[in-house]
Amino acid sequence: MAEENQTEQVTELTLAGLTDDPRLQVPLFVLFLLIYFVTLAGNLGMVVLIRSSSQLQSPMYFFLSNLSLLDACYSSVVAPRTLMNLLMEKKTISLAGCATQLFFFIGFGTTECFLLAAMAYDRYTAICNPLLYPSIMSHRVCILLVAGSYVLGLLHSLVHTDFTFSLPFCWPAEVNNFYCELMPVLALSCSDTHINRRLVFGLAGLVEMVTILAVLVSYAFILSAVSKISSAKGRYKAFSTCTSHLAGVTIFHGSILALNFRPRPSDILSTDKTFSVFYSLVVPMLNPLIYSLRNREVKNALREFFMWK
Repeated sequence: MAEENQTEQVTELTLAGLTDDPRLQVPLFVLFLLIYFVTLAGNLGMVVLIRSSSQLQSPMYFFLSNLSLLDACYSSVVAPRTLMNLLMEKKTISLAGCATQLFFFIGFGTTECFLLAAMAYDRYTAICNPLLYPSIMSHRVCILLVAGSYVLGLLHSLVHTDFTFSLPFCWPAEVNNFYCELMPVLALSCSDTHINRRLVFGLAGLVEMVTILAVLVSYAFILSAVSKISSAKGRYKAFSTCTSHLAGVTIFHGSILALNFRPRPSDILSTDKTFSVFYSLVVPMLNPLIYSLRNREVKNALREFFMWK
């Protein structure tokens, strides 16, 4: 009964934030505002460019436009409240608000894992089966792959959100991060979270394993096909369409693995926050830069877009 009363009293959580030093809060606000602005401008600009350019109407760019839209939404789950909390003395969030933020953060992150795997399959089909590529990667198949990525991502998130917020929470209810991340929220529970933690590492590990394996298998076939091309120019042209995707996959999955699947000594709280900043705010900003700077077709379409304007 005491535990039940204690749970009913916890209606909001406190976010620890990035720093307690008031001298750093304004510089961090300016920095994160700039990062968020570049993220939105880059990703939404990429969506508009792909939708408006006749050069970019292929399955690869259909996936890229959805990836850019996803990154804009993913960043928007964390950035606005982070910016607001940097200027506020009381950094609180309602329990419902925390659950909503956690749901969309995990959901969009998991969706990106599956979407990157779908993009690897698209590159495999384009290079290994070029004659059948238009029929295999039809518009209907592309829509199904994107929709399936969202369904799997949001279902995965729903499981974690439901299991986490069905637990009782204890005072002081302070999340040791600048947003509602899963493990710091679980640490606030008054009850045993052993099952929840095993569920986190089991499901998250399964998602990581399946999506990374899909990418690795796709690129194993791609490397095999490219190695059979006789001319160096042909090999470079075939593989150049994959370099941006490989860079994006490496940065995204590398940050996930570094944050969640590394040894966790007791003195890494500040390091965790640094990884969280990179994972939640910086990575969504980098993707449009990676895909635009390393892609000749995107650069040509961008040049034509501005000349037309």
